Amino acid sequence: MNIPSNRRKFLKDSLKITAAGTALMSTAPIASAAHHKKAGSKYTISLAEWSLRGWFEAGKMTNLDFADISKNTFGIHAIEYVSRFFDGKEGNASYLKDLKKRTDDLGVQNVLIMVDMYSEAGALTSSDKNIRKKAAENHHVWVDAAKFLDCHCIRVNAYGYEDANYEDALKYTVDGMNHLVEYGKKQDISIVIENHGGHSSNGRWLRQVMREVDNEYFGTLPDFGNFKTDHTTGNFYDPYVGMHEIMPFAKGVSAKSSLFDDKGDEILIDYPKMIKIVKAHDFGGYVGVEWGGKSDVESTKKGIMDTKKLLETLL
Repeated sequence: MNIPSNRRKFLKDSLKITAAGTALMSTAPIASAAHHKKAGSKYTISLAEWSLRGWFEAGKMTNLDFADISKNTFGIHAIEYVSRFFDGKEGNASYLKDLKKRTDDLGVQNVLIMVDMYSEAGALTSSDKNIRKKAAENHHVWVDAAKFLDCHCIRVNAYGYEDANYEDALKYTVDGMNHLVEYGKKQDISIVIENHGGHSSNGRWLRQVMREVDNEYFGTLPDFGNFKTDHTTGNFYDPYVGMHEIMPFAKGVSAKSSLFDDKGDEILIDYPKMIKIVKAHDFGGYVGVEWGGKSDVESTKKGIMDTKKLLETLL
């Protein structure tokens, strides 16, 4: 989830959307993508818990405090959890009841859970079919937790295909996701993939995964900033072309930010351009603030509020 610091030059030099890229605006999703959104509003701003990672590390909050901080510190009434901050209690009924009661009492909507568990539970996209199947089963507890909390989806990662080439990685990912989506459908919980490194940050590849799984309970969580396809070489996929390719399948949007100028504009990402792409695909639902900049208390507060203000202006 961290924004790389060397993206400034690339994003300034990014190619403008060509005729081919523009044509992607009209790409229709294979399966319908139902979105949870606030009644009477096309977009609802939510807050990604990752934005507050520094507060967790400093011991200033726990998962149980998230709803209160989101509402009363930032004025945001919808929240997106991160799996690591559950501290292994995702299957604890008493803990989930407490968490749900707090959000209900505050009038805060639980939106999704970002699940980062491939190293512990096995990779959904491993080259080993038995590992893929087991990994899907190990994700069931997160689907169940999302169901109990009244979220609409969990976000998973397309990791684990080691050094597989484009086609093999595609094959492993489609199989692994099919296993999990089948269970999610039974629970009325969608499974979404974020562009989050490796092949998943290649918009064309991720779009093909969506088309091959072809299920209304499967979609994307487009992130404005995660288009680094190779962390070793520093290669980037054009973020604006990539957004066009994966937005038709979006069940949420992650508005990544990490650096603002004095005018309140994000320096590394062309926010007006990104929001224009979001609107071009007729998306309606949650747009999550995900601050990826400095994680100390004051920088986090300012970063979240700057991102929220910018989104309110553009949306």
